Amino acid sequence: MTALLAIDQGTTSTRAIVFDRAGHKLGAHQTELPQSFPGDGWVEHDPLRIWADVQACVRGALAAAQLGAVQISALGITNQRETTVIWHRKSGVPIAPAIVWQDRRTADFCAAHADQSDWLSRKTGLLLDPYFSASKIAWLLDHTPNARAQAERGELAFGTIDSWLLWNLTAGRVHATDASNASRTALFNIHTQQWDEELLAFFKVPRTLLPEVRDCAADFGHTEAALFGSAIAIRGMAGDQQAALIGQACFTPGMAKSTYGTGCFVVLNTGTRCVRSANRLLSTVAYRLNGETTYALEGSIFVAGAAVQWLRDAVHLIKSAGETEAIARSIKDSQGVYLVPAFTGLGAPYWDPQARGAIFGLTRDTGLAHIVRAALESVAYQTRDLLDAMAADSLAPTELRVDGGMVINDWLTQFLADALQVPVLRPQVTETTALGAAFLAGLGAGVYGSLDELATLWQQQQQFLPQMPAAQASQLHAGWRKAIARVRSGAADTMRV
Repeated sequence: MTALLAIDQGTTSTRAIVFDRAGHKLGAHQTELPQSFPGDGWVEHDPLRIWADVQACVRGALAAAQLGAVQISALGITNQRETTVIWHRKSGVPIAPAIVWQDRRTADFCAAHADQSDWLSRKTGLLLDPYFSASKIAWLLDHTPNARAQAERGELAFGTIDSWLLWNLTAGRVHATDASNASRTALFNIHTQQWDEELLAFFKVPRTLLPEVRDCAADFGHTEAALFGSAIAIRGMAGDQQAALIGQACFTPGMAKSTYGTGCFVVLNTGTRCVRSANRLLSTVAYRLNGETTYALEGSIFVAGAAVQWLRDAVHLIKSAGETEAIARSIKDSQGVYLVPAFTGLGAPYWDPQARGAIFGLTRDTGLAHIVRAALESVAYQTRDLLDAMAADSLAPTELRVDGGMVINDWLTQFLADALQVPVLRPQVTETTALGAAFLAGLGAGVYGSLDELATLWQQQQQFLPQMPAAQASQLHAGWRKAIARVRSGAADTMRV
């Protein structure tokens, strides 16, 4: 039996899943990952906690699958992107907590250099925004004692979470990343497929910090044998959203997927053509295989599932995420209540790091159910913002494949179809991020021969067709856009929902 192992290290959880060759889950283990919020708009993780959790999850998944490491054909890694770790090469100890992709601490730097955004975008496909790794690296070097001098001497290493895990899995033997993760740093030229010296100079990032960039299905070394009882070949790597695109078998230009985890990310395959959006979407590397790059257009939403987590952990309106479906169904509508979850600013297509969250439309009749439902609806409205931007770029998908923990909620998935006015397809395997990492590992190990072979493994579990009249969907979305206008930095106080 062929077995593939995927490590899926996310923003609020870490998990490992063992799949068989057909993509069926054989065993899994997952742990929650706490976040730290030490300042306004700041979000941090403990890199050592992440590494410890990964080890525990791999061992737990192997035990659940009743397999030993020696029976695993290959390992794939997928990860929260942009999150930035810098560590000492000699000791492997991080110089500071990891700065998470949601973190906004470099907003002032980005605003002060807004005039540089155009040339940076041409090279990277990205915007000059705190979201991406480059300004985070510079901040760590400038705010950690002796860090910049150590970096100049080659004593430090930078990595997004994939590189951090690879370094530890291989006991420091391999310092590498893949093209999809590299493309999210704002230091990588997505046209030349190289670290860019002009970008490095602009952000003042020493070249010695950076990992080697490899294809998404490649030889990334082997795990240290002592970790799991036997060495495992590491043959696949991709950022979480690109891995989900692969897990959803979106291999043809025009196909799109949307993943609903901590954030929401719509990714549209544009093939070998790198499309530059006129509507503030991102051009990015979808995957690079056998040296050939496939590109994508992406819209990034910072808060999706995190809004439900906020309802549970911060304001205690619910005890578990599973309650939200019944609560949403218990009322006929949200009575004009809009929750804008701009807790760490707004992503695409607004890119406003100074915006903050709010609830609008409260009346004496507003209850818990209206706020919970409004939180779920905000996910659909934000997704429509992205599809509207894609339509303005003449690239709107005619259907959307969805995945992530939120889409097990039938009410939400149906509301997505209604709000978007396109069919929404939910696959048999909703852990498509991990599945994509496993598929890449299988490609790298020769388990699969081509993307066409992988496409035959994708199976639809349910299709959700729009049931709401288009005019009603547009009216609801218009109310959302008014709410968005009110949380934008500098928005007029006179605006009303």
